[in-house]
Amino acid sequence: MRVLKMNKLCMSFLLCLTATYVRAQRYDTASIFNTPVSMDTVVVRAARGGWDVQGFIKKIQTDTTFYKAFKSIRILPYTAQNDIRVYGSDNEITASMRSKTVQHVFKTCRSMQTFDRHTTGDFYKKNGDYTYYTAALYDYLFFTKDTVCNNSDVVAGSMEAQGSGSIEKNKYRLKQLIFNPGTKITGVPLIGNKASVFDADEAGKYDFHLSSEEFDGEACYVFKVTPKPEAADDVVFNELTTWFRKSDYSIVARNYSLSYHTLLYDFDVRMKVRTAHIGNRLLPTSIDYDGNWHVLAQKRERVKFICTLSY
Repeated sequence: MRVLKMNKLCMSFLLCLTATYVRAQRYDTASIFNTPVSMDTVVVRAARGGWDVQGFIKKIQTDTTFYKAFKSIRILPYTAQNDIRVYGSDNEITASMRSKTVQHVFKTCRSMQTFDRHTTGDFYKKNGDYTYYTAALYDYLFFTKDTVCNNSDVVAGSMEAQGSGSIEKNKYRLKQLIFNPGTKITGVPLIGNKASVFDADEAGKYDFHLSSEEFDGEACYVFKVTPKPEAADDVVFNELTTWFRKSDYSIVARNYSLSYHTLLYDFDVRMKVRTAHIGNRLLPTSIDYDGNWHVLAQKRERVKFICTLSY
């Protein structure tokens, strides 16, 4: 039972949750976390023109637009294409599930229908439960079995609230990882503060880069965090890259790459999240996950999934 709890706790942490730099770089030594930030010439010119680099870094740490984008799908009708694939040690697909889900919304209530579901291998147990924990968590995050009412996309205070049950605690840790990456996540064995990339103890292990580029037709600032070569074996994040739309600093895309190895567990997880402005809302359009993880006394899971949403 204790190993199973660690399995679920670690997986919740793992699931959720890259810009050319110019020859002449300068460093913002007054950033909010007192760590140098390399910048390309476009950003340097903007800073010279009065653009507040320190304020931008603070926006990164306090952003709620990304979280609101995901909460908004609770109040909107949408169609999702779900593709989950489980791989063996030979990288061959051993189990899979593909389906289409349609969410219906009436006032503050939502319900979901599933169409065209196809499975292969041992995706389900004989009793109908999921064989793989990644699939079970995917179900928990993206599928709605019953009608759920009183939905809202209000974000104020919702990240601070943490339920008392184990599922709610794991859900809270997952929200922290996806929507506030770089903050301390308590309760994950042997990780400690290693996820806190903006804290003084961890920030010195990373390089921080700020550049300007276009992403899917949107003019963006790109904030990229990568480990210093000498610290690569002592960090959790291999990459954390976020594209912010210049016009309003909303998050257009984010890439995560995390890995860590201990005697009790190891993981190597990569995830890409994309959003789009549809009407007057920022909404997620795709989530691409590739994870390889193992917990002591449990079978290793190598799972990839892609969730594509249309509105």
